[in-house]
Amino acid sequence: MNLVQRVQDILLKPKDTWPVIATEPGDAAALYKDYLIYLALVPAVAGFIGMSLFGIGGFGFSIRVPIVSGLVTMVVSFVLSLVAVFVLGLIANALAPTFGGTKDPMSALKLVAYGSTAGFVGGIFSLVPQLSILGLLASLYSIYLIFTGVPVLMKCPPEKAMPYTAVLIVCGIVAMIILGALSAVFTGGAGRGMMMGSSSGAPDVSINTPGGSVSINTAKLEDMAKKMEEAGKRMESAQASGDTAAAGKAAADVMGAMMGGSGVPFASQDLKSWLPEKLGGLVRESFEVQSGAAMGIAGSAAHATYGGGEQQIRLTITDIGGLGALMGIAAWANMTVDKESNGQVEKVYKQGQRTIREEYRKDGSQAEYTVVLGNGLIVELQAEQSNIDKVKQAMSGVDLGKMEGAQRPPKS
Repeated sequence: MNLVQRVQDILLKPKDTWPVIATEPGDAAALYKDYLIYLALVPAVAGFIGMSLFGIGGFGFSIRVPIVSGLVTMVVSFVLSLVAVFVLGLIANALAPTFGGTKDPMSALKLVAYGSTAGFVGGIFSLVPQLSILGLLASLYSIYLIFTGVPVLMKCPPEKAMPYTAVLIVCGIVAMIILGALSAVFTGGAGRGMMMGSSSGAPDVSINTPGGSVSINTAKLEDMAKKMEEAGKRMESAQASGDTAAAGKAAADVMGAMMGGSGVPFASQDLKSWLPEKLGGLVRESFEVQSGAAMGIAGSAAHATYGGGEQQIRLTITDIGGLGALMGIAAWANMTVDKESNGQVEKVYKQGQRTIREEYRKDGSQAEYTVVLGNGLIVELQAEQSNIDKVKQAMSGVDLGKMEGAQRPPKS
């Protein structure tokens, strides 16, 4: 399948393209690997570039999501959009008999996957946050695509295609609200370009911008899609047997598979043990640790505040847990930024196997120093009325080597 040609065909001549799609062989893993992962990258990466590298501003102020937060948001939104397609495919399949159609899980998944093309492609407008509303308008065209595809793929009478589509869209909105809430748990111009290749040994999707570049490795996505399909089959089997407990566990497995399949976070007490009693000559004044899980995705975090006189430093250790296996896909190690504006400096660079982010004001009024470890741990220091050199020195008091060498808990 030619990806670009298929996108053009489904957008420009859907009534001619749906019959072709209906007769194509294939499975869920192939659909994800050959089509969906590339389409889902568009809004996720464009949103990251728009909000973290470019930002939004006006009337003398600007807002820009920090690089690390933006990367986490990018990965989470990318994965959850793939999950949403799978879930909505299950819903479309279940609704088919109600509207005189025929159940066919693969056809239902095709309907949602290809019908969502307009929404995914419209995500490109997120490159310029002020134009993101155009992406929403593009998503409305996906409703028409699904409407034209329902009679062909789900074999429902044409006169019932409209109510079938309407109910499916409502279910989709509800599903996106739920997934959006889940996402919130984990996310607290010239010179742009995208290149794709076929090498499995290196990142094969790269986006370059004036503010920096980010690369995404898709080598592990095929395995992820296969695991997701296997978990989906277990969920369907559990539903058919009426075992609601098994169905719930299988649904969590679907989410876990989409997260990359490795996902046990360090216990919150482990993170607590990595909070030093003193840091940069300052005494620890307070700390907080927390952990949680939802639908197969888990994470934990630890926060500590160090003070002395007028100085204060805040240390945060975040374990993205189930998202750790996606580090290779997100290619954190290939993120680079080097920019300066109005006395504000930001740099993201590689230091051995670690990725370092510095953001500070040259007048010494504020500094942040973040280290992203390859095992999924993110260590961040924030300080007011301090320069970046002092914050770097303070980071030397955190045992990053111990964190890197720690073994994740086994799956239960």
